[in-house]
Amino acid sequence: MEVNRGQNGIQQLLAAEQEAQHIVNAARNAKMARLRQAKEEAGKEIAEYRAQVEYQFQKKVAESSGDSGANVKRLEIETDAKINHLKNEAARISHDVVGMLLKNVTTVRN
Repeated sequence: MEVNRGQNGIQQLLAAEQEAQHIVNAARNAKMARLRQAKEEAGKEIAEYRAQVEYQFQKKVAESSGDSGANVKRLEIETDAKINHLKNEAARISHDVVGMLLKNVTTVRN
């Protein structure tokens, strides 16, 4: 009878151990499923944020490139005006500069 009770106790322990193992496995699987779900949700949030930031960046690029065309045109006009001014000044004083150079080259000093 004692042997029977010992066998019965061992069987109960094995059954309890198997049940505990099933509970642990179920909890582990639930945890892994929740982690997978959290990872997918985080991936979606990251993609949405990235799309939003990219949209804002493209919007700013489009706004600044429109102004850039006007700035380029203004700078071209200013540059052309400065070049024309320098050409006019060079033409106006070139005769005097050539005369001064000839005078200094032909004058002999001791």
